[in-house]
Amino acid sequence: MPDLDRLLQAGSRHVQDDVAYVVEPHPLGALKLPTGRLAAFDPGVTDEEDEPFSVALTPGDYQVVAWVAVLEKEDREWQRRVSALQLVVRDEPVASWELALVDSDEPDQLEPGEFFGYGVDTGAGAFADLSASRILAEWDSEDFEEAFDPDEFPEEPVPGHFDQVVDEDSGANVIMVESGWGDGYYPTYVGRTESGEVACFVTDFLVMP
Repeated sequence: MPDLDRLLQAGSRHVQDDVAYVVEPHPLGALKLPTGRLAAFDPGVTDEEDEPFSVALTPGDYQVVAWVAVLEKEDREWQRRVSALQLVVRDEPVASWELALVDSDEPDQLEPGEFFGYGVDTGAGAFADLSASRILAEWDSEDFEEAFDPDEFPEEPVPGHFDQVVDEDSGANVIMVESGWGDGYYPTYVGRTESGEVACFVTDFLVMP
């Protein structure tokens, strides 16, 4: 299990190979979950078979935060990478972490150090209601490019941040960011409070040293 508490600590500073990683939190607004079935995925590569996390939420709006690693060389900003994407369920301290699973995952099959997650092939990761993921799976490339115009993606303060409503009837939206160093395979974790309630979901883009 990675040290997620360190990953989600504003102002924390970590140095590796003469590069300093300084953590910044950036609120991205509300994610609407009309069904409460949260999914994490690459918005450019969706499939009708994609599954939501097994831990369901009460339908509603939930705040999303991007945790950005500002990479510094010689005390100057060199580049920015989104190190984590967090969906806040309860604004309470996290007492324990567990791997977020979908129903088809079989954790008993994992070897030490392995994890379940989702693959990224277009350099982006997102949270959305499963209903929004199903809609994206029906889009062709032109539909996607029209809704998610890369020319509008900001580089600062959150690389690749985009918030797009994909279902006008329910208001279901997709909140996406650039996925760490780019393409890869990334885990999501569930943080629980001392009483066992869900506090948050966090996708770790495996940036921090």
